[in-house]
Amino acid sequence: MEEFFDDVAKAYREEIKQLAAAGCTYLQLDDTNLAYLCDPKMREGARARGDDPDELPHRYARLINAAIAERPAGMRICTHLCRGNFKSAWVAEGSYEPVAEVLFTELKVDGYFLEYDDPRSGDFSPLRFVPPGKMVVLGLVTTKRGDLESKDELKRRIDEASQYVPLEQICLSTQCGFSSTVEGNSISYTDQVAKLRLVKETANEVWG
Repeated sequence: MEEFFDDVAKAYREEIKQLAAAGCTYLQLDDTNLAYLCDPKMREGARARGDDPDELPHRYARLINAAIAERPAGMRICTHLCRGNFKSAWVAEGSYEPVAEVLFTELKVDGYFLEYDDPRSGDFSPLRFVPPGKMVVLGLVTTKRGDLESKDELKRRIDEASQYVPLEQICLSTQCGFSSTVEGNSISYTDQVAKLRLVKETANEVWG
């Protein structure tokens, strides 16, 4: 497995090198491994196949760090912890607590896009591990259905998160993309536009 991880990291380093040469200064990596290890069922599945779910986050962090180790100084890299987004469905649930310390202190990225659109993601207490200088993007607006969240509710939840990480290190976004696959999600184009407008307007009112 170590040879496999080394080869994966090498492949990513080469692609990042090519992206940088093409002018890329912002790169976002989607991650499911760490996101799925928040889920008690997924953690039990790891144990069943002989893995330690408490050790795996460290191994995955080393892999990602090796993959981005040669990024140029001017490139910012963030990661999105995806819990599944196929046709408005989801795969994993659970608080970020089991992976939070590794995620925020060992992973050498600049920011984190976290899905927080419903109770299955837990509360904001895992954000207490976020160190100064790193950004946390709260995915409070769901892309799985068209119901529009209220600004007041979004502001209340942003305020809750700011009890664990300074407001200046927080951003707002949708919880995931509107279409992770060709089938898309169960949400209309009009509703998608309304969601993006809500994110923009709320962010302007909170951060100016």
